[in-house]
Amino acid sequence: MKKLLEYIKSVRSEWFKIVWPSRDTVIHTTTMIFLFSGLAALFFFLTDSVLNAIVGWVF
Repeated sequence: MKKLLEYIKSVRSEWFKIVWPSRDTVIHTTTMIFLFSGLAALFFFLTDSVLNAIVGWVF
């Protein structure tokens, strides 16, 4: 029982050490993730289309 209470106290003390990001940081980071995900999707779509056209032309 003593170990359990010790564990709970340590978890509680670590919880208060967390530094949460600001709203602006979250919005900025989320925007960058969507932007780079879209660019990666566009890149792979174009690469797939070009390779598909080459394979269709060869065969």
